[in-house]
Amino acid sequence: MRSGAKVAVVGGAFVLVAGGIGYGAYSMLGDTGGGGGGGTQSASQSSKVKTGPPSAEEIAETSKGFFDAWATGDASAAAVLTNNEAGAEPVLASYGEDAHIGKVKITPGPAVGTKVPYTVKATVAYEGKSKPLSYASELTVVRGLTTGKALVDWEPTVVHPQLTEGATLKTGESSTPAIEAVDRNGTVLTKEKYPSLGPILDTLRQKYGETSGGSAGIETWIEPADEAQPDINLVTLTKGKPGKVQTTLDANAQAAAERAVKQYAQASVVAVKPSTGAIRAVANNPATEFNVAMQGKQAPGSTLKIMTAAMLLEKGLVTANGAVECSKEAMWQGRTFHNLDNFDLPDGSTFTQSFAKSCNTAFIKLIDDTKDDAALPKIARDVFGIGLDWKTGVVTTDGSVPEETGGEAAAQYIGQGTVQMNALNMASITATARTGTFRQPVIVPQSLDNRELAKASRSLSPSVTQQLTTMMRATAAWGTGAKAMASVGGDKGAKTGSAEVDGQETSNSWFTGFSNDLAAAAVVQTGGHGGDAAGPIVAEVLKAGG
Repeated sequence: MRSGAKVAVVGGAFVLVAGGIGYGAYSMLGDTGGGGGGGTQSASQSSKVKTGPPSAEEIAETSKGFFDAWATGDASAAAVLTNNEAGAEPVLASYGEDAHIGKVKITPGPAVGTKVPYTVKATVAYEGKSKPLSYASELTVVRGLTTGKALVDWEPTVVHPQLTEGATLKTGESSTPAIEAVDRNGTVLTKEKYPSLGPILDTLRQKYGETSGGSAGIETWIEPADEAQPDINLVTLTKGKPGKVQTTLDANAQAAAERAVKQYAQASVVAVKPSTGAIRAVANNPATEFNVAMQGKQAPGSTLKIMTAAMLLEKGLVTANGAVECSKEAMWQGRTFHNLDNFDLPDGSTFTQSFAKSCNTAFIKLIDDTKDDAALPKIARDVFGIGLDWKTGVVTTDGSVPEETGGEAAAQYIGQGTVQMNALNMASITATARTGTFRQPVIVPQSLDNRELAKASRSLSPSVTQQLTTMMRATAAWGTGAKAMASVGGDKGAKTGSAEVDGQETSNSWFTGFSNDLAAAAVVQTGGHGGDAAGPIVAEVLKAGG
């Protein structure tokens, strides 16, 4: 993980988190703007204190005073205009003293309520070298409870949008030599060309910069409070000699992934090579400091039926061509499950048909026969490597299928309930289904640092693997994934998913598929049916190959 604004996925929705910002002590004003206690005061004093939201005039006056003081380097005067003087002053002072940022010009935009957006244009100057620095941020003006004054609601992001509590702005010799990350064919990968790789490249620099043969340059960077997080480079004044770091990524697949996710406001995709575990592409929109595609956590919907089907096939409870019942709804321990639009299939329909049409009830009705609530968590770990400690080369969340009972255990069968996955996990599950053997995904070769990769305790049998891939091929040929996969060539298979999330009117769209020796998975927040939104993203990446 990196410092700066982070995006977490909670209940299927992206939530922007500004990183644990606290309101510390304050001296001159002794005030809290947002909603806390404040000092005691007499009745006469209280009657004179303004209340309610700041007026437009107060917002303009306070923000202008703050901007003017900040721009001239008067940290004390700027801090007095915030509701946390003690917390604000050292951060504002370090802007010029430690980061060597001067010639600051701040241009406010029209206020939106109590929020004032603005752009900053400045110059970083250090040891005879200088470079421009520009960015956009915003502040909020609040009413101080004890003084009634209009004050800037202090957060470190006021100074820079990627600055979090305890982090510092610095200019000097970089703490870690820069790297030149290359794809599997030697193509240079940059965050400018591939924005989604920003957090990945920063992490690779932190982990491998010292050992990649490079030398440090002069930079302006944000140093996070947590030493485990990588520095965030803002400006390079003098380039050092970058060390080369080999990745498993494929520039063509990465470019396709970047294009594909931009079709939607919130989307992620990952592509993995089933025969080796090599990660070929990772993309997110928006491209944030938090790598949702590899670190997110949310229910994957019916894409998890790949794993459930493998478990049922292993237990001999079904065969690909055997008949199963697909009714409109099914009840398990007081909890009712239904199919999308309450569809059903005729008597005598096969398990392949229920899989390809994504029939929930066909899976729920087989729970009694498994006689083991832990069957799904066991195969998740033992065969698909979910929940093991993956050493991909960057930080990842490696999926979770916790042991449950009753209705929660049933919900897991169709990828709901307490199951937590991301695009990386689902791409890996598809890759494992494709070959029958889990190969831990990696984004840099194991040979780079001889790290120990996660290993599943067993593989699927050839019979189960063959039946599972046959059902995925059917889904891509005439099932719910047919439309999305129509333009994809080669030996192809797929599985769709629509994850229903409490409080969300439209379900999240999930899709995973393979073509020859490439597997990919995507999720689109509130995208609806899996084949409608996430499906085209996966198809575009698979067509790019890799």
